[in-house]
Amino acid sequence: MKIIADENIPYAKEAFADLGKVTTLSGRQMQNSDLQHCDCLLVRSVTNVNQQLLEGKAVKFVASATIGTDHIDLDYLKQNDIGFANAPGCNAESASEYMINALFELARKKSFDPFSLTAGIIGNGNVGSRVKKKLDILGIKTLVNDPPLQEAGDKSTDYASLQTIIRECNFITCHVPLTKDGAHPTHHLINKSVLEKLAKNTILFNAARGAVVDNQALSELLNERQDLTVFLDTWEGEPAINQTLMKQVDFATPHIAGYSVEGKLRGTQMILDACCKYFRQSSSWLMQDYLPEKQTIRLNAQRDTEIWPELFHKHYQIEQDHQRLVSLHGKTDIQFAINFDLLRKNYPGRYEYNQFIVEGLSHNKKAAAIARKLLFS
Repeated sequence: MKIIADENIPYAKEAFADLGKVTTLSGRQMQNSDLQHCDCLLVRSVTNVNQQLLEGKAVKFVASATIGTDHIDLDYLKQNDIGFANAPGCNAESASEYMINALFELARKKSFDPFSLTAGIIGNGNVGSRVKKKLDILGIKTLVNDPPLQEAGDKSTDYASLQTIIRECNFITCHVPLTKDGAHPTHHLINKSVLEKLAKNTILFNAARGAVVDNQALSELLNERQDLTVFLDTWEGEPAINQTLMKQVDFATPHIAGYSVEGKLRGTQMILDACCKYFRQSSSWLMQDYLPEKQTIRLNAQRDTEIWPELFHKHYQIEQDHQRLVSLHGKTDIQFAINFDLLRKNYPGRYEYNQFIVEGLSHNKKAAAIARKLLFS
């Protein structure tokens, strides 16, 4: 079997070696002529899989090592009897941890108390539900908005309207898929009208798709509202993003919230398993074989108010991701786009909480229990 894979899917050649010959290509530059005799196509979110890419080719199965599917023309695949799988939840733990770390890093940077916030979580799927769980464990009040889940009868939480979130929450974080149709489209969900209603000193996060937030409207608002704190991991127009907005926000990172080592390995494992099932084949590759021994975080803090900022800061410092991206400011759109993708391709290894043993909490049983609930060892 001939398999073509995005070059940034980790261990694609090793994982799929039992199934056939694997060729890797740039996902963003992949085109129809590259898919001669391709049986199985493996992509990420940077490749638009549609009629233009697939027409006239023998592709039988497409897999995307991502949560979202807005880059996939699912109707075209169905109409042409092409199998499909993605990796929902593969990097949800990574993205939710990244958001918690970002919150506490910003609290250090801007001297606010994260425990005094009321968090509004927009989207209660794989990532949003994990963000809520972590905030609940830490004792930070949450409200949740997710009209599709609410209308489907989900009873896992008490849902609030978007208007309530905007009115009552001083920390708002977005975790919805990007949709333009249906009863609840999310394209520019956080639009000019919503942005103008943000309360004073509101903290706004977006690690969903970039276009969930109207980037131009946000940039215009930040010219007038110095009180707002903004962290963007995703952007409209990636990889050629709004460089003015990048310099205005407090943290700017290059769409890497879900880029933990485990998140990427999980994505590979999930599409490999789906591919094996579709083609009725087997593979001996396991992601666990690629994880190192656990590392140790030693804490010095004694007071509860100091423990969590120190723990999250020692786990991973998001400031370095921010500095790598903003250092690109001033480049031409073409050069910026190339370097934006390189930051993602060459992203340093970041491990999830579960890969760390925390020492220094023997004096504080409550904090030790919270750390374990957050999945630290």
